[in-house]
Amino acid sequence: MRKNFVEELRWRGMLAQIMPGTEELLQKEMVTAYLGTDPTADSLHIGHLCGIMMLRHLQRCGHKPIILVGGATGMIGDPSGKSQERNLLNDETLRHNQECIKAQVAKFLDFESKEENAAEMVNNYDWMKNFTFLDFAREVGKHITVNYMMAKDSVQQRLNGTARDGLSFTEFTYQLLQGYDFLYLYQHKGVKLQLGGNDQWGNMTTGTELIRRTLGNDVETFALTCPLITKSDGKKFGKTESGNIWLDPKRTTPYRFYQFWLNVSDEDAERYIKIFTSLDKETIDVLTEEHKQDPGRRVLQKRLAEEVTVMVHSREALDMAIEASNILFGKATKEALERLDEQTFLDVFDGVPQFEIEKDQLGQVASELFTTTANVFQSKREIREFLKSGALSLNKEKLASDRPITAEDLIDEKYLLVQRGKKNYYLVKIKN
Repeated sequence: MRKNFVEELRWRGMLAQIMPGTEELLQKEMVTAYLGTDPTADSLHIGHLCGIMMLRHLQRCGHKPIILVGGATGMIGDPSGKSQERNLLNDETLRHNQECIKAQVAKFLDFESKEENAAEMVNNYDWMKNFTFLDFAREVGKHITVNYMMAKDSVQQRLNGTARDGLSFTEFTYQLLQGYDFLYLYQHKGVKLQLGGNDQWGNMTTGTELIRRTLGNDVETFALTCPLITKSDGKKFGKTESGNIWLDPKRTTPYRFYQFWLNVSDEDAERYIKIFTSLDKETIDVLTEEHKQDPGRRVLQKRLAEEVTVMVHSREALDMAIEASNILFGKATKEALERLDEQTFLDVFDGVPQFEIEKDQLGQVASELFTTTANVFQSKREIREFLKSGALSLNKEKLASDRPITAEDLIDEKYLLVQRGKKNYYLVKIKN
């Protein structure tokens, strides 16, 4: 018997709203379902992960996932929770973004499977680009009343909210465009179910209503949403002071990615390990109990960070992230520092005091360079005391004498990492 997809989402805390009859349909037959994503960047961020994991579970339960890249709708903007419209993207940028997103999603879904439930990616720009306004008004607009559209929460919130420029006609029609996607995919791909975040419920039910009014009351389609993921303090999930946590390693290094998951609260770790990993219930229950016995070991956070980093990046990226993490708190070597790429190196030492010197200032002895030239220490006497007691390291190696610091000491040809004791770091950078 087919594994119960709805039950899988339910125990994981990934089920918000579901239309009556959805669970029965999924148990009865292989269902093709789709989820839309916005292609305005060439990478997804972790805010997209809950939806992608829904598709992953769907496919693992024997159903067929389709990910829709909103090339057309992404040019317009969705009023749910947004206060501004999006920028118009040209076709070349759109296609580039789509390919980048597909490469990321391919780590979660099987697009190459020979089974009938192989994943697919589609772009609504392909069927919307030649659809004239008159055709749209006649084929779509006539089926849904303005009263119906006005009653949607997403529209009401925007009309009654704080946005100074109100709600444009373009955005108002967004639910019809999304509704038409569902109709088109039902007709051409046999899609009977739309998945999405709970803020999309209004747009999704417009789709089921459009299909019913266009094709007749006997045609049944369904919608299912996951809750919007927040942190335990109510703040938006996935946002940090430096912005989004991206899946693209060039935008967010695997080290910073790993650190994000490692540093979530106990309460969040217990929720997130169900949502963002494929670990089964028994494994998660054991980990949760183990964590409760000794929260200080951070068992849940470590396993969560490990699973998600491997899934999004690779086992090698995880190993490098762990090694980078150990540089700050464990015994590391100069070789370990040199193995880091520049961005990871800077991420590891983000927040430590930084100083700049000219390249021609190298060659001075440590007590001169790290006091007069770069004001790392208060006085030459202080630095000599640290040298004498063995408390001073350069690039993770003990500085045994007040020797000249040369270009050969540089990490990545531009950095000197000075360390006093176990936890006090200072970064000296050569000016460009």
